[in-house]
Amino acid sequence: MKITPTPWTAALAGSVAALAWPALWTRFGGPGSQGGMELIAGTLLIVALPAHALVVGFGRPASGARALDTALFKRIGAWLAAALATTALLAAT
Repeated sequence: MKITPTPWTAALAGSVAALAWPALWTRFGGPGSQGGMELIAGTLLIVALPAHALVVGFGRPASGARALDTALFKRIGAWLAAALATTALLAAT
């Protein structure tokens, strides 16, 4: 399956991460927890894997290794902006 990352998919991944992380932290984290395997596995599966697939992608870059990937920076910005916007929306309600 080929996934082509775009700013829209990056924004989707940011929103999912912003929605999922508080639930993961409430369920498996917190000040008294040991940072167990459930929190690590949930973070990897629900936050990190979608972020990698939808922001970075799984293909090799088309340009040379020393070139600056501006499209990647735009997708990272969209990911962070969507995560911040989702967090702000949740805090406002």
